[in-house]
Amino acid sequence: MAVDSANPQSRKRVRPKRWYAQLWVYVLVAMILGIVLGDFDPSLGVRMQPLGDAFIKLIRMLIAPIIFCTVVHGIARMSDLAQVGRVALKAIIYFEVLTTVALVIGLAAVNIWKPGRGMNVNLAHVDTSAVQTYVAHPETASVTQFLTNIIPNTFVGAFTEGNVLQVLLISVLCAFALTQVGERGKPIVDFIESASQMLFKVVAIVMWAAPIGAFGAIAFTVGKFGAGSLVSLGKLLGGFYVTCLIFVFGVLWPVARWCGFSIFKLIRYIREELLIVFATTSSETVLPQLMTKLEDLGCEESIVGLVIPTGYSFNLDGTCLYLATTTVFLAQATNTPMNLWQQLGLLAVLLLSSKGAAGVAGAAFVVLAATIASTGTIPVASIALVLGIHRLMSEGLTPTNVVGNAVATIVVAKWEHALDEKQLHSVLKGKLEAARP
Repeated sequence: MAVDSANPQSRKRVRPKRWYAQLWVYVLVAMILGIVLGDFDPSLGVRMQPLGDAFIKLIRMLIAPIIFCTVVHGIARMSDLAQVGRVALKAIIYFEVLTTVALVIGLAAVNIWKPGRGMNVNLAHVDTSAVQTYVAHPETASVTQFLTNIIPNTFVGAFTEGNVLQVLLISVLCAFALTQVGERGKPIVDFIESASQMLFKVVAIVMWAAPIGAFGAIAFTVGKFGAGSLVSLGKLLGGFYVTCLIFVFGVLWPVARWCGFSIFKLIRYIREELLIVFATTSSETVLPQLMTKLEDLGCEESIVGLVIPTGYSFNLDGTCLYLATTTVFLAQATNTPMNLWQQLGLLAVLLLSSKGAAGVAGAAFVVLAATIASTGTIPVASIALVLGIHRLMSEGLTPTNVVGNAVATIVVAKWEHALDEKQLHSVLKGKLEAARP
């Protein structure tokens, strides 16, 4: 799927589409209609939830085979297998640095903003019945469990369970095996390439259902949580959105500038994906399309295939901001004292627990309960305070996750000299578009 920069036939001039013929316009209109419906008829808006859920399921059914085909085909074509380990190491180091920065920014912002100060919440007067599942059985995380869970119970199980890291592990093993088979494995590699092209065509078709999915998801959010949640916890919500913007333009912008591209042009380039994850609050809904667009930018297929799936588990910058902000907010709201050393301990816990939050809608809330339970300081039942606005906060964290992983892929590709920078700038400027088979 990678574009051959030396072959002029692999590119084509972009003819600007009329504004009303672009997918992001349809998604935006659908979101506006969803907001209107959810506001004027909340009960009907809530009943639109299956539309959003159906779209998410459509995309999720394609993620595992797309990752498998992209990774196997990309690695099988690489002449230097040592590059795979090098790319993985560089990506993990980058992810750990950026997620640590995100956690520090989240902790600093919530301590400065203090959205929970003065709330003086007495949990005896709070209805915690809706979160009893999380309180009674909080998810626990350890290094051993996390690493063990990467290994699937069966070969097929990785695909049926939808665990991205399990699929990635199997893909890398199969790719290495094919490189050792040599010429006899070429028909399989060619078949996988054809299957990959077919799957991306399926994604292109499914993406036209995105406006329907966005309409249903946003109508449900507004209808169910609406203005009441915004008023009662507006300071937390507004502060969190500002923190996300600070991270994107205060951290990712300098990183992008250092690598020679504009974060603003990149955001414009992936605006459709950002609108979709904003509406559906699930990063996974755009994973296949994001991989396609990054290859079109000039990143080698093997780099995209390794960095994006790994980043969806290890590089969740927005989720880190959410966990740090919300945890300290709950301590403030319940008058639970947390000194500097306790917050540094919380930072260490979050570095691990944040890796367990996949791109599925609602996963961050489960990890929040696990984090609070593991610290033993903040009452776990206090998460009931943010249950009503969790989905609204997810509308900020998921686009941040997507932008963070897009930047990470370009950075790692540049480090590996696997980035066609001329094509990168041409595509971001709208002058060229990589030809899809």
